[in-house]
Amino acid sequence: MSITTERKSEVIKTYATKANDTGSSEVQVAILTERITNLTEHFKAHVKDNHSRRGLLKMVATRRSLLDYIKRGDEGRYKALIEKLGIRR
Repeated sequence: MSITTERKSEVIKTYATKANDTGSSEVQVAILTERITNLTEHFKAHVKDNHSRRGLLKMVATRRSLLDYIKRGDEGRYKALIEKLGIRR
């Protein structure tokens, strides 16, 4: 359900805005999106796993608030990020 270290470093490298960038909003949203995708696949096999579903909903809410923060700061950056991640909004 969680992402591997290698996959996480790939995501960080792809969405980093500068060198050694691990905490920018874009990177955080990308990592959350990867985790949300993994959990969505998990729920296809484990339909009644309500404890993990609660964690999924918390991650979705966190990602939404980070996306709202990016949108308030720079709408172009926001549109580029959701386009790159394939998030529908």
